[in-house]
Amino acid sequence: MREGELTMAGATTEQEPLTGKVALVAGATRGAGRAMAVELGRAGATVYVTGRTTREHTSEVGRATETIEETAELVTAAGEAARRASAHEDGAGGTGIAVPTDHLDPAAVRALVERIDREQGRLDVLVNDLWGGDVHVEWGKKMWEHDLEKGLRVLRLGVESHIVTSSCALPLLVRRPGGLVVEVTDGTEEFNRRYREPFYYDLAKSGPIRMTKGLARELPEYGCTAVCLTPGWLRSEAMLDTHFEVTEENWRAGCEQNPHFAISETPVFVGRALAALARDPDVARFNGQALSSGGLAKEYGFTDVDGSAPDAWRYITEVEQEGKPADTTGYR
Repeated sequence: MREGELTMAGATTEQEPLTGKVALVAGATRGAGRAMAVELGRAGATVYVTGRTTREHTSEVGRATETIEETAELVTAAGEAARRASAHEDGAGGTGIAVPTDHLDPAAVRALVERIDREQGRLDVLVNDLWGGDVHVEWGKKMWEHDLEKGLRVLRLGVESHIVTSSCALPLLVRRPGGLVVEVTDGTEEFNRRYREPFYYDLAKSGPIRMTKGLARELPEYGCTAVCLTPGWLRSEAMLDTHFEVTEENWRAGCEQNPHFAISETPVFVGRALAALARDPDVARFNGQALSSGGLAKEYGFTDVDGSAPDAWRYITEVEQEGKPADTTGYR
């Protein structure tokens, strides 16, 4: 299947490129955010990528190896590759623009949105992929045992940052019908009905789902849509080099530590999910829903880079959570 093709009933054979569209991926330094920005650029969008780690400054996450400048370069490179491969005379590829931004600073976010308005005059896709709270989560501790300041920082990074960004950016997005807001979280709505301990992590990852439902009630009168999106077990940079001490090339060696790691997916998979949503003229049918990369792969027909389509949350629920031996047969 060529990239961009669809298999779902009622859809056109190939989605239109995002040429002329403008996206803001808030939290695009690494992982899912970076991949979503790259895939939007590959599809033709002009993509503003934001985060706190630059080539001159490292955020509290402590990973100087990934920067928003590098993300912007990857977006532009993907756009250039798409242009070269495109059958369209004007090409389809987009461009990346890096803007260092602390999304807990309303003045900084307002300045970012004013810049987008000044330079582009529109905003078509807003992706709230803001996080960075793992370094503050005290896994295995009860609510009252968890350091309070660290817990509140988790909520600021995982919830407040999303609220600040939407509050500042939505006035620009709702100027035109067809706008799409994507809240990014960890876990499907069904899976997150269970307690995602510890306490502060549970709140931080349930928040975007609830925010989506609220925005889904307020945006339709402007012709805009809100959805929540989760990757599966993401093979992010930190998951590979820190948690499992493997590379993308030999990632399956991580299954020796945890055999269920076999269901994991690259960030590209959720990037392709986001691009498919952004290119879908009928995306409003998903308004208010919590979606997953694996579920959307069934809708749109895209795959991960290895040609598989891992359905991680169904696997985690039906296999890992049930204590069954690791076996991805029928799940990827």
